[in-house]
Amino acid sequence: MKNITVPDVGASDVDVIEVLVKPGDTIKVDSPLVTLESDKATMDVPSSDAGVIKEVKVKVGDKVSQGSVIVVLDMLDAEAQAESPEVPKAEPVEVKKSEPAEEPAPVQTGTVIPAGHNADVHAGPAVRKLAREFGVDLLQVAASGPKQRILKEDVQQFVKARLAAVPAVAGTGLPSAPVIDFSKFGPIETQSLSRIKKLSGKNLHRNWLLVPHITQFGEADITDMEEFRAANKASFEKQGVKLTPLVFIMKAVASTLKTYPQFNASLDANGENLILKKYVNIGVAVDTPDGLVVPVIRDVDKKGLMELAKELALASEKARAKQLTANDMQGGCFSISSLGGIGGTAFTPIVNVPEVAILGISKSSYKPVYQDGVFVPRLMLPLSLSYDHRVIDGADGARFIAFLSNALTDIRSLLL
Repeated sequence: MKNITVPDVGASDVDVIEVLVKPGDTIKVDSPLVTLESDKATMDVPSSDAGVIKEVKVKVGDKVSQGSVIVVLDMLDAEAQAESPEVPKAEPVEVKKSEPAEEPAPVQTGTVIPAGHNADVHAGPAVRKLAREFGVDLLQVAASGPKQRILKEDVQQFVKARLAAVPAVAGTGLPSAPVIDFSKFGPIETQSLSRIKKLSGKNLHRNWLLVPHITQFGEADITDMEEFRAANKASFEKQGVKLTPLVFIMKAVASTLKTYPQFNASLDANGENLILKKYVNIGVAVDTPDGLVVPVIRDVDKKGLMELAKELALASEKARAKQLTANDMQGGCFSISSLGGIGGTAFTPIVNVPEVAILGISKSSYKPVYQDGVFVPRLMLPLSLSYDHRVIDGADGARFIAFLSNALTDIRSLLL
């Protein structure tokens, strides 16, 4: 008997997305045992030895690392195997290379594949999710994996082939960036993007392509709010807590989401139904040396300023120390991206799918505001609300930002 373990795959706590063997199977050296998925890639783990599977130690959904036991193998006698080779119980299926169609149809984002249509296709959950996002029919995708299993790369190649087959029309399509040798013009230095930027870059690109963005701009008079914050700042600091404007903004957003529930929602996979959420979890973008990350603060509507301030400080600290877990960044309903500590007057934040809206905060400044016949200095906070136009109309976007502005102007309304 021998334990076959996970080799060094360059990451820890990697998800098992498919188990390719079962007890009683006869396998050879390099036969695939399981499929793992990390943030960077999907990979098969091959067997280092031949033999008969006696016990499978993992299941789909488990997280494994280097050294984790995958299967217990009854070693075959190599000499006997050479004299009488075993025929695997699951006969290998010949993988036929796909022939390019004469007139491939272009892939259209949003294509609805009927439920169960791809049920007989051999593909893991991550591949099926990718196919749904691109509207790809897996029955049309050529499989390159073992036992005619479709890999992510197969779906990507399918999409590329269809896009390449679309006739070029001026102003449409996704042209490739030109390849330029910049060293011809002077000295250069190549720096690799951080892992966070690589991952977030893919998500942002997908979100920008899939969501028809609209951005509504507005301002909130936070003069009274800032006076209240300054008056209570010292008492919070005595308890080791920093009372920031962002905490007030989170409470105001929670109140606004309660009033306009279509902003606290997500489209289903088919894009035909709106899933309204009965909880208020807000993601807050945190600037770290490696890029932006978005930890989620849960049940914002049920917590006071002190508790929110503590949780926000802890989440920011964990983000900068690279200690956030996957659970810390899941379950968000709405996101806030604040650049107020840096500067700027407005920007257009990108919706964080599957959410349908995001609020951008810029730097507040004093402006003359006409009140009771005279101009008075008021501290004004710029607001930038981006939303998914498939779900939210412009009028609702304007109402949301008007309600939010009023809530920030008169913080007493947050108590109602």
